[in-house]
Amino acid sequence: MASDLSEDEWLTALPQALNTGFVRTNENFRNQGQPSGTTVTFVVVQGWTVTIASVGDSRCILVSQGNEVSTLTVDHRFESNEEERDRVIKKGIDLCRLRIPDGSEVGPLRCFPGGLCLSRSIGDFDVGDFILPIPHVKQIKLSRAGGRFIIASDGVWDSISCEKAAKCCRGLSPKDAAWKIVRTSVKKRGLRDDTTCLVVDVTPSYSNLQSVFWATSETKGNLNSCFPWWKSKDSSANVATIPSSPSIEELFEYDSVRHLEQLSSDPSSYTFICALCETKISLNDLITVHAGSFFSMHNRALEGSFFCRSCKPTENSNVGEY
Repeated sequence: MASDLSEDEWLTALPQALNTGFVRTNENFRNQGQPSGTTVTFVVVQGWTVTIASVGDSRCILVSQGNEVSTLTVDHRFESNEEERDRVIKKGIDLCRLRIPDGSEVGPLRCFPGGLCLSRSIGDFDVGDFILPIPHVKQIKLSRAGGRFIIASDGVWDSISCEKAAKCCRGLSPKDAAWKIVRTSVKKRGLRDDTTCLVVDVTPSYSNLQSVFWATSETKGNLNSCFPWWKSKDSSANVATIPSSPSIEELFEYDSVRHLEQLSSDPSSYTFICALCETKISLNDLITVHAGSFFSMHNRALEGSFFCRSCKPTENSNVGEY
């Protein structure tokens, strides 16, 4: 990211920078000989604007005004993601479940060879080049009421729903909320594997406003302190006035379908950036992992990621397809 950008310019550039960051981190794994892999859910909060980038199945949800629950990430699981499932099947990859001695199938859909149940991650080079590090990126703007973000690994989401996670920690501080979510997940599932949770509250800075999401020890039980927008029947005034507005405004979302539509309409108006060295690329010098030159007959050339000629991916590289 350039150091001389205004805040608006920085936020506009952030989604592409995150995409580049994931690709370069993946290459760092490769260069260090790191054999394993990981999911990533990365959240950047700048004022009321929040940008989320993710690969894998570590999910991020938002609990906003009125306890509305919104999922901000996409699970890159073969089991639930039809688009990702179709993508790897077209590459000739076998998807199936594990078989136990009696012949029955158990567990989620996995790819073979490798046995991975995810289609995107950082690393996992031994599985195959169809495992991509290209993240789903979403940028939103919160209302002035703020919101609570719950970021957790798949051990949580395999045990409890998004709604259950939001409900079980209602009225708790972020630290206690994260502890309660993990405890609830472990108790239900009986396993501690991949069970990690982070809770962050983004709230207004009104000096007279108690937290939107929990009661302090001094005001425990006082509904006005928990829900400032809620008007008590016994009172003629609100504790605090929060403007009524939509909980979130979607500013940006990066997925293959939208990206293809954007480029198809007018590719000359789009700024292409190398996913590795971050330099701007002209259409004539553009390389994609699908088709070489952008002007190839191959119709998937419109789909990123994009590279300059000096950073052209090697045959064994899995730096990206979308």
